[in-house]
Amino acid sequence: MSLFVKLPVPSGNPQLPSCTIIVTGANTGLGFEACLHLSRLGVGKLIMGVRTTAKGEDAKKRVTKATGRPESSIEVWPIDMDSYDSIMSFATRASELSRLDGVLANAGVMTSNFSLSERNEKTLNVNVISTSLLYLLLLPKMRESGQNTGYTCRYVIPNSALHYVAPLAELDPNGPSIIDRLNDPLKSNMAGRYPLSKLLVLYAVREFAERTSSSGKGACIINTPNPSFCKSNLANASQGSRGFRIFEKLLARSSEEGSRVLVHGLLAGEESNGQYLSNCHVEV
Repeated sequence: MSLFVKLPVPSGNPQLPSCTIIVTGANTGLGFEACLHLSRLGVGKLIMGVRTTAKGEDAKKRVTKATGRPESSIEVWPIDMDSYDSIMSFATRASELSRLDGVLANAGVMTSNFSLSERNEKTLNVNVISTSLLYLLLLPKMRESGQNTGYTCRYVIPNSALHYVAPLAELDPNGPSIIDRLNDPLKSNMAGRYPLSKLLVLYAVREFAERTSSSGKGACIINTPNPSFCKSNLANASQGSRGFRIFEKLLARSSEEGSRVLVHGLLAGEESNGQYLSNCHVEV
């Protein structure tokens, strides 16, 4: 079990003091712990993407207090993965950066309740569509940065081993389009929606990696690491039972341990492009 695998504490590289890295969902859980690691490793500029600016500013203070880094090394930017306008505004602002060396697209949701977000089911929209939109909007900047600096940008989307057990009935190519079926409140399998969203993320990552690599327009490494079952706020909306909390206490990794896997994805090499990572290595 992953619980019994000892993960390496992230170590940096000589380029990090010059790098700019974005983390979304940065004020809590895995995102916050990843920010702590990145700040400790001396990343030149860390951008904490958050829904609520006040919470982001509080998280920034906690990071700088813990790591001793100057406040100028961290910026807090608003981004709401439920809103395409917010994502586009964030990407426009990011395009004005002098360089962009890594993006941890950590913001995600897990819920068994059907609701709409930008006319799509919320889990599908936030975990897959919006995260892919952010990648595509940032891709020109990520490519430009790599060409100018010689340091290839990484785009990291957290995954889950639950994708192995994702229900596939809703992906049947016959009948209505896949998106239409996933958006049907009467037919949607919400119990399996989170695992399915992570399977779709894996498909997207493979496709993006292949198309980006073959385009000849500049490199960008994209990968999807699995932090494993962690103590976090992700499942609060749907898994708040006492039994689940006991299960979590006994078997889950801490958010800090899980974040090591995500930071590894941000620093991984070309071999990780288009790959699913587990326990800080490519899963084959």
